[in-house]
Amino acid sequence: MKQTNKEGRIHVVLNPKEKPAQAVDWPDHPEHGLLRSIEQEMESLIGLTGLKVLVRELYASAYINKKRMEAGLETKGQMLHMLFTGNPGTGKTTAARLIASMFKKLGLLEKGQFIEAERADLVGEYIGHTAQKTRDLVKKALGGVLFIDEAYSLARGGEKDFGKEAIDTLVKQMEDHQNGFILILAGYPREMAHFLSMNPGLQSRFPLIHHFPDYTTEELLQIADVIAGEKKYEIDTVGRPLLRSIIEQEKRISGLRFANGRNIRTLIEKAARRQALRLMAQSVHSKKELKMLKGEDFQLSP
Repeated sequence: MKQTNKEGRIHVVLNPKEKPAQAVDWPDHPEHGLLRSIEQEMESLIGLTGLKVLVRELYASAYINKKRMEAGLETKGQMLHMLFTGNPGTGKTTAARLIASMFKKLGLLEKGQFIEAERADLVGEYIGHTAQKTRDLVKKALGGVLFIDEAYSLARGGEKDFGKEAIDTLVKQMEDHQNGFILILAGYPREMAHFLSMNPGLQSRFPLIHHFPDYTTEELLQIADVIAGEKKYEIDTVGRPLLRSIIEQEKRISGLRFANGRNIRTLIEKAARRQALRLMAQSVHSKKELKMLKGEDFQLSP
């Protein structure tokens, strides 16, 4: 059984007896039960291969650091601030929530709360207001994860914009509260590169950078099936190749701005509206007709 979250990321409900492929070679030890449960949860996500590797590395690092401390070896806390790059609908928020949950269970975060913010939550209306708003937000996130999506928007106004003040304050807070919270920034790759250039001390504070690639056409077709199924629709054999063509066309037209799962949800909803118009011409509707999205319900842009 498959489900999608609000980002359009596919979830597959696994048979509980099935083991995630990546967990097979780990020692069968009770201490690794947390990793196994996390990996099983991640195996329910289509794609994200690189993220699965990163999560395993983070778990292993925390586990071995704990063993080093037990052995009397000096272990300094790692900076775990992260930078996520990728187009919309590629799973960045999903990943941030998963990592926050894992770190809490590992004891790396005192509270483990997940605070999601955007430009308006940090940038004020007058000089000094932005710094205070940003400090208050960090205070709220202490002991947990602060996730800022579209973080590049803080740099869009240049040197004179209050967003620059928010960036500088974030850098200062990261210094003042070392290992006190985890900051995860996310956004488009090109814009995030410009964002990092706004403060010379910013990039060095993000040792973990991960890129979320776009879905392939095949993965997007899987998403279409899942979204249609959630709405009690089916796509017929004529509609499927047409939908594939539409997806490929939208990817070419949108380029770097393609919204992945969000685009697919829009396509299915448009097809459902066209189906409704088509069926209005009939006085009797069978259950099969009410469920079926046909080729004529999908339409290529001119």
